[in-house]
Amino acid sequence: MTLVKIKQHHQITLPREMRRKFSVSVGDYVAIEENKKGFLIKPVAVVSPDQEYFYTKEWQKAEKEASKDIIENNMGGPFKNAKDLIKDLEK
Repeated sequence: MTLVKIKQHHQITLPREMRRKFSVSVGDYVAIEENKKGFLIKPVAVVSPDQEYFYTKEWQKAEKEASKDIIENNMGGPFKNAKDLIKDLEK
């Protein structure tokens, strides 16, 4: 356990080791949850609503598959025309 002093305006400073371990930087957000023994401070990521889709399980699975295809060079093209592209897609 790390002891931290509450300073003026009720502010606390997170110890360097914890900031590094949990990748917390100036401007980041943390959530404070109350529990039976006191409270818990947890780092959180704030995601814009128009980017929430990117963090869904389905999207992340597709991203992983796409990255694998790129690494294994399992990509089509370049194509000379649309007909060749369509043939490749129908395989």
